[in-house]
Parts: sequence; C-alpha cells; structure tokens
Amino acid sequence: MSNPKITDSHTHLDFPDFDGERDAIVARAVDAGVHRMVTICTRLKNEPKVRALAESYDPVFYAAGTHPMSAAEEPLTSVEELVSLAQHPKFVGIGETGLDYHYTAESADIQKQSLRIHIAAAQQTGLPLIIHARAADDDMAEILTAEHRNAPYACVMHCFSSSAELARRALDLGFYLSMSGITAFPKSQELRDIFAAAPIDRILVETDAPYLAPPPRRGKRNEPAYTAHTARRAAETFGMDYAEFAAQTEANFERLFAKAAAWSPS
Repeated sequence: MSNPKITDSHTHLDFPDFDGERDAIVARAVDAGVHRMVTICTRLKNEPKVRALAESYDPVFYAAGTHPMSAAEEPLTSVEELVSLAQHPKFVGIGETGLDYHYTAESADIQKQSLRIHIAAAQQTGLPLIIHARAADDDMAEILTAEHRNAPYACVMHCFSSSAELARRALDLGFYLSMSGITAFPKSQELRDIFAAAPIDRILVETDAPYLAPPPRRGKRNEPAYTAHTARRAAETFGMDYAEFAAQTEANFERLFAKAAAWSPS
C-alpha cells in the first residue's frame, strides 16, 4: 500500500551533512510519501548551489534569504535582489528570515532591517515569507503586524516553537504554523497544545533537516523522509487519521505555496 503524499515544507539539502547521499535521500523521501521538499538557502552566496538542487530533482523546490543568525556576517540583501531570484520557476518562498535573540541578540538591529527587506520582497512577489523566530516574540509580532498593515503578505512560522501569544498573533494575520520534529518529542506537550488550538487549515509539516529528527530517529541526522514520523504524531495531536491529516496539510501547503503547486516538469 502506498504512503499518503505529504510535503516537507522546510529542509536544508545543500548542507554538507548530505554530501554524497542526495540521490538516496530524495529517493527515500519519495518512498516515504514525501513527494515534495522545499530546500532553504540561508546565505545568498549559496543560492546557485541550492538552485541547482531544485533543478536536479523534480520533487525539490527552493527558497532563499538571509538567516537572522547570519544577518551580521552576510552582506545586506536588497528587495531587488530577492525579487530577481524569485523569477526562477522553482523558487517558491522568501527566506528564511526572522529574528533570533537566543544566540545572536547583539545583532538585533541588523536582523530587523534584514527582516523588513524580506517582507517587502514577499509583498512584491506574492510568495510566502518563511520566518525563523526564537526568543524574540514581542519584536517579531510587532514587525509582522505593522508590515502586514502596510501591505498584506502570506507567511509561515517555520519550526514553530514559540509562545501561544505569538501563535495567536500570527494566526490572526492569516499566517501558517509549521510542525517540526520538536512537536513529536515526549516533553513537547505544551507545544502540541498550541498547535491543537490552531485551525487545521493553517498547519504545515517540515523536518528542518539535518536538525531536529523526530522519534524514533531522535539524536540522528534528520532527513526529509522523516517528515512522515512528525506528521503521524501530528495527526494524533489533531485527532485525525494519518491519511486525512496528510491530505489536509497538502491542501494547506498548496494554498500557501501556490507556485510549487502549479509547477509541472516540462
């Protein structure tokens, strides 16, 4: 019996953890039902390598931006640069961008500046913004809300593990929350409760591979195939059977990442 189709909405296939194995990793993902993956470029100097992955593998799409933890080390991008990159047929999202005050609070000002540039690119292109938020809930909510008031845009809070309040504010803006392997950890009940209170039509699943492998692979290198482990646990959180949950998250992904949904191999 074939596995229900799902999408890994956030992975990092260009990372050296996967060197020499990418053919096998994409094949294992497809075998597990993960028929689409969005691989995320976190430093724009690496965009050609990430783009090449999307061009090499039919199931792979990509997004690009400057990760907030790299914002102080990388040249500040421009709206024009991001809009230009977004012309590629398999470029489907802006980011990841955001704020991380857990590790890099000293670069908060440049992170905010970078975030606003990425938001403007999302507003111009109509592509979804991909947000990384850690230990910065108040600033995150304030900037996302203020910029959305200026001009609406779509957004996913990737690997969401922040407060119930940030979840509520993001959902109030029409944004999506993405469930990573963290939501399958035994001690993550509080986080599962935040997701369970969210509308089911705003939920995505992801790996953030090579990080955050869900049980039973916890502590090992994560890979897109393991989206299925996270999604099976997530289906329980919502009291749904797996096939039903998979179909719902597919519909959600295709609504948000409409460019990926519309793509077909030539």
